[in-house]
Amino acid sequence: MVQLTDYLYAGDTLLRIIHKYADDLRKNAADTHNALDLIHANFLIQMSELLEHNDFLTSQSQRIREFYKYMADHYGLFAFTFRGRIKSLIRTEEKFNAYIVNGIYRYHAEHGTYPPISMLREQIGRFKDLIAYRIVLSLPACHLKPGDDRAQIEAHTLYEIANILPAFLEERGFTAQLSRTDLPVCSPLLSDSVRPYYKDYVANTNELGYRSLHLSLFDNLSRSYLEIQLRTKDMDDYAEIGAANHSSYEKRQAQERLRRKEIPEGACPYFDEAYARIAALQNLDISKIDVNMFTALDRYRINDGCGLYTGRLILPYEHLSRFQNDEIG
Repeated sequence: MVQLTDYLYAGDTLLRIIHKYADDLRKNAADTHNALDLIHANFLIQMSELLEHNDFLTSQSQRIREFYKYMADHYGLFAFTFRGRIKSLIRTEEKFNAYIVNGIYRYHAEHGTYPPISMLREQIGRFKDLIAYRIVLSLPACHLKPGDDRAQIEAHTLYEIANILPAFLEERGFTAQLSRTDLPVCSPLLSDSVRPYYKDYVANTNELGYRSLHLSLFDNLSRSYLEIQLRTKDMDDYAEIGAANHSSYEKRQAQERLRRKEIPEGACPYFDEAYARIAALQNLDISKIDVNMFTALDRYRINDGCGLYTGRLILPYEHLSRFQNDEIG
């Protein structure tokens, strides 16, 4: 079995690591008739193309910037940021293999046997956030009137923006994707025309308190998928530096250990390999990694100039609220 952690100590560039890993997965697929390794290799090549070809990212971010300008015109009293990034290689590898582990576990729990490759391919096909943008908004306290509920105003505005966003971007070459989710609740603030496209984690706050609106799109110009997340500042704080961040990591590890117990070792090689790759990444000592443009003293002091661990930034756009004496329109 080949795994990403085998390639992180030779001082290579990120792109060379991806290409070497993909080549070896492809060779292993041919030698062992491992169809999943071939799917994995093709997925990595797709990621490398995103990292290598900057023209479409420039075009994409410029088209998304049109919505930033729209918000500046129509929501000028709000402060907001637009952030864009390509998911880090390590997080991408974890998530890719987690789709396999979770898909096999759920299929086995329901059917008592192991899934065909076609089903695992379909699971992996749900990976649509290699490119992700986040819109975070906040209403400064100076714009609040006596009796105003800041959280309520921000949430209402968040849904208002969500109702506008799909059609706005479709006019600029994007196609909203139907949401494949079984979330039980959807806010009445989402209009009927956009509701099928959103994952509403605001109305469906999970046990860790995570809240956000997620929208998947296909960029018809670059032929790539992306995800846009909409959050208020409080929601973003909780997800990034609050309990949702650390607790979700611990819960994910606990779930994966439980699934390892449920699937006997040797019963499903695809599960064994995916689980081993996740475990190797979770136990990785990043301070020992030797990758060009990456340095880590520990998990908190990281200088990632290549998108290995923290992701590669595409853009930040920042809008500061207008002068504090302006009133809310």
